Amino acid sequence: MTHARLRETWLLAATFLIAVAGLIYELIAATVSSYLLGDSVRQFSIVIGVFLFSMGIGAWASRFVGEAMRGFSWAQISLGIIGGFMAPALFFSYAWLGDVAVPLYGMLVAVGVLSGMEIPLIARVLKSIGAPDFRFENVLTVDYVGALVASLAFPLLVIPHLGLMSASLVFGALNLVVAGLSLFLFRDVATRLQWVVWAVALLATLTALLQSERMVSVTEAQLFEDDVVLSEATPYQQITVTRFRDRVRLFLDYSIQFDTKDEHRYHEMLVHPAMGLAPRVASVLILGGGDGMAVREVLKHDGVDRVTLVDLDPRVTELFRDQADLAALNSGALRDPRVRIINQDAWRFIEESEETFDVILLDLPDPKNIALSKLYSREFYGLLVQRLSATGLMVTQAGSPLFARNAYWSVAQTIEATGNPYAPGGGLSITPYHVHVPSFGEWGFVMAGFSPLAARMPDLPDGLLYLSSETWRSAQVFGRDTGQVDVEINNIQSHALVTYYLEGWDAWFQ
Repeated sequence: MTHARLRETWLLAATFLIAVAGLIYELIAATVSSYLLGDSVRQFSIVIGVFLFSMGIGAWASRFVGEAMRGFSWAQISLGIIGGFMAPALFFSYAWLGDVAVPLYGMLVAVGVLSGMEIPLIARVLKSIGAPDFRFENVLTVDYVGALVASLAFPLLVIPHLGLMSASLVFGALNLVVAGLSLFLFRDVATRLQWVVWAVALLATLTALLQSERMVSVTEAQLFEDDVVLSEATPYQQITVTRFRDRVRLFLDYSIQFDTKDEHRYHEMLVHPAMGLAPRVASVLILGGGDGMAVREVLKHDGVDRVTLVDLDPRVTELFRDQADLAALNSGALRDPRVRIINQDAWRFIEESEETFDVILLDLPDPKNIALSKLYSREFYGLLVQRLSATGLMVTQAGSPLFARNAYWSVAQTIEATGNPYAPGGGLSITPYHVHVPSFGEWGFVMAGFSPLAARMPDLPDGLLYLSSETWRSAQVFGRDTGQVDVEINNIQSHALVTYYLEGWDAWFQ
């Protein structure tokens, strides 16, 4: 192969590699922003828009680069530094400064501008070396194929096996490898300064990569109050478990899911009112709740023959079923022979299932984005009632009636507006109630059935730590600042709930 042909082949290969790295940086930025800033749909949309706009600026600015190959090499070195250290910088900024938005979008713009310069510069280099078969569409094709590979690899390989911090550094090293080979093959235009900066950047990146686990530990120690005993990225979320003495906390995407100090308040209120009021409890469905705490409470009731737990992330259910110290928190409930675990999207399960259940418990994440909001929509509740037995009850966690009052009552009114197959033209009968959970604050639930509940106390099992007849009565009383308000119902066209949720929490904590 001639030297010119080798250069041409390398530039096309480099186009593929830099396309992979560029999209990985974009996905890392979007994922970090959704973890730390919330509302994944909004954050992904903003990140994609800013990144593409910045690429446009970079493509326009590339015309001002005099020596195309030298400019391409500088772009790769700069991307290796900025993109490679993006995730570490963002997590450190959030952990120590409490802010991530400014460095996130600053680095995102820089990466976008540099990425936008790459293809025009490569095209100019190919022309300058007289590539006989040069066609600009070939460069774009290779670029798009690289983007496809990156988009598939990110959730399936990169996050599960590397995690965000190591992934950022690995692809930073990839950009530096591209820079190094380009400097070597085009050494007639490379400068001494480029070689020095490249060598220092590569050394720093490899050193950081070797210390990435330590960097993760240091960051997590700053982010979480207690010792981190488990930190794992899955294709669906970041799982973190912390411990202080005998106190354990679970965080998903850095949001607390339970604290063993007070989780009994939440899970007893989620489970026992419906279980204690339903005429039959032979078959119970739980959507979410992969930690098994709700299953533990369900199994305290006599008459339970079958519990179906549907949770999207198999790793969560594996951990809380198979890891002894975590399984102990749910009293080994996920190993009970009456429990069937299905790792599937809740909506898809409800659409495909033909079973009926006496009690349905929805222990789902808060509706902070559209993907989650659909599980609080009238359409979803319409599917649920088809799976509910004629005398059955369902209950959902509905967020905080204090911190996100409009969101809570939107959930309640959405359920109430759901069509009742036993009363054509009518809706479901609801019972809103709430409890104070110190880890979360004031927290609300909504129970629903096809007819109004009888005026009786739920039959409660022995040994509960919080719920009693007295607390059940008080749980149904709302204060003036948490009581019902007129709001829009939530459906998959409007997703009014997402706005209510974000506005409510932002008013308290922004």
